[in-house]
Amino acid sequence: MSARDVVILSRQLSTLFEAKVPVVDSLKLLALEAENPLLRRKLSELLADIQGGIPMSSAMAKHPDVFSKFYVNMVRSGEESGKLNEVFSYLADYLQRSYELTSKAKNALYYPAFVIFTFFSVMILMMVFVIPRLSEILKDVGHDLPIYTRIVIGTSEFLRSYGIFFLMALVAGIIFLWRYTRTEIGRSVISRLQLSFPYVGKLYKKLYLSRVTDNLETLLSSGVSVVRALEITADVVGNRIYEKILKDSLEAVKGGVPISEVFSRYKEIPPLVSQMIRVGEESGKLGFILKTLAGFYKREVDNSVENLVSLIEPVMIIALGLAVGILLVSILGPIYNITSAI
Repeated sequence: MSARDVVILSRQLSTLFEAKVPVVDSLKLLALEAENPLLRRKLSELLADIQGGIPMSSAMAKHPDVFSKFYVNMVRSGEESGKLNEVFSYLADYLQRSYELTSKAKNALYYPAFVIFTFFSVMILMMVFVIPRLSEILKDVGHDLPIYTRIVIGTSEFLRSYGIFFLMALVAGIIFLWRYTRTEIGRSVISRLQLSFPYVGKLYKKLYLSRVTDNLETLLSSGVSVVRALEITADVVGNRIYEKILKDSLEAVKGGVPISEVFSRYKEIPPLVSQMIRVGEESGKLGFILKTLAGFYKREVDNSVENLVSLIEPVMIIALGLAVGILLVSILGPIYNITSAI
């Protein structure tokens, strides 16, 4: 199921629980109205387990592809505190914020990715089908060709002769990288690379800080203990570097050390965050401080994405224009010179 389906489901459950509709009746209603067949089946299984006497959180834990550890623990805290309607309200708001943030970052890259893919596709077609015919004309004339023209013709001949092997190697490389990113070492390397790129690294840093503070605030607001909130957030943050920071904080908190003191040891955590959390710990308003930080970094991510998109478009147009210009000059320039001499 898509993240959007889970967001809508959580919002519907929140609304039904606020209206004092019983859990079983709410799930029956949503299962009947669900358009997604997979969602309908999951809700039916969830309903059967709950009617069989299993707590809602335990029933949801059987479907990790739909309900994350974060989701299950939030529901469990609601069951224990008797505030399930409030917890689902927190969940719906949190998932909607998270979905909007992630969707905005992804959607911003769709257009550049489509343009770049189309450009390379057209360039390859020209190299394979158009350039060889023009290069035959240049070779028949026998004139000396500029170095850039010879490079273009050589690239065309390479793609015609070894293109299939190049494509196979490219596919094999992509599969290898995909498998490598599923290993512990690969995930750690990717996590480090995400934070190392000049501009994109800052965007990822803000994204993960927004996720960490938002997760912690949502969990603490629903009654989850600090230790358990750190543990759950470490599981769902999505970056090995921040996962390690949170797990170190977890062990430190067990030993009586404040979260802010542990955060201040890492360069990945800005001083602003550790100082604000220290204020929250000392004033007893940690939830409020985390909510403020989450809102701040969400706005920072929004602004960074907008700036990145506005930067990508002109750079992409210039790069594509230069590539097309070089290709045209490399082939049409010699042909023009030959026709002029005649």
